[in-house]
Amino acid sequence: MLEFDEENHLGLFSIDCEAGTYIRTLCVHLGLLLGSGGHMEELRRSRSGHVSENDFLATMHDILDAQWLYENEKDEAYLRTVIHPLESLLTQYKRIVVKDSAINAICYGAKLMIPGLLRFEAGIEVDEIVVLMTTKGEAVALGIAQMATADMTSCSHGIVAKIKRVIMDRDTYPRKWGLGPRAKLKKQLIAEGKLDQYGRPNNLTPANWLTGELTIPVSVLVSSKSEAPKEEVMAEAEAVVEPDNAGEQVEPEPVTEPDAEEVPEQQEKAKKKRKKSTQDGEKKRRKSLSKHVFLN
Repeated sequence: MLEFDEENHLGLFSIDCEAGTYIRTLCVHLGLLLGSGGHMEELRRSRSGHVSENDFLATMHDILDAQWLYENEKDEAYLRTVIHPLESLLTQYKRIVVKDSAINAICYGAKLMIPGLLRFEAGIEVDEIVVLMTTKGEAVALGIAQMATADMTSCSHGIVAKIKRVIMDRDTYPRKWGLGPRAKLKKQLIAEGKLDQYGRPNNLTPANWLTGELTIPVSVLVSSKSEAPKEEVMAEAEAVVEPDNAGEQVEPEPVTEPDAEEVPEQQEKAKKKRKKSTQDGEKKRRKSLSKHVFLN
């Protein structure tokens, strides 16, 4: 209670509340508790977040004059005093600076992992709301910390923060995921028909890919910028892998080439199987989608 006028029966009070609180109903309930009845006469929002009515005050005339000055004189100083960036509303949160290579993945909803962590503020606790920033000071997203500051300094892997709300638009920074050796191997298996077009296993998928034991060949590890010919790459791969029966003389096995008629037939069968698995997956997806829409 700030003041009370006994003659007019008017009281002035301030309240700290969350968004969605019904102040008009609160005044009615206060009148019921006092036994005299009551209703709201006037309401003014004096603060939102950490920004009060004494900060960044500007009128619509200020905006109009600043726009005129910018359009006619090309002077944006007045406009910058009227309109402030979004980051000015997030100064009360502790900051975590992320690498540029992880920004676009975060914009698509990915969690921030240790490899994408660059710098962090002291005193961060678990389940605390933090703001993820770029090296230029741009806000990427609001996150919920999954590690304390002490854990970030000592851990070599793990989840740093999960995303609460994304602020930056997608594809503002270039896409950097899907460029690792296993991702390249997955694309190669899709091209060879050993995975379907969505990367799901089919009847041609190697068993060690399903168990995660499939080794990554040297040809995939070599950078795409390398100018080494394919023969040298394969020679390096053969030099790295030593046979189990090293030192023994092994007779070369005869290589039988398939008939020219069998190759198109096998390719046609594999193509039909891939098409069938894709159609089955599409039917399941539509069925689950229809159920979801019906329940909603």
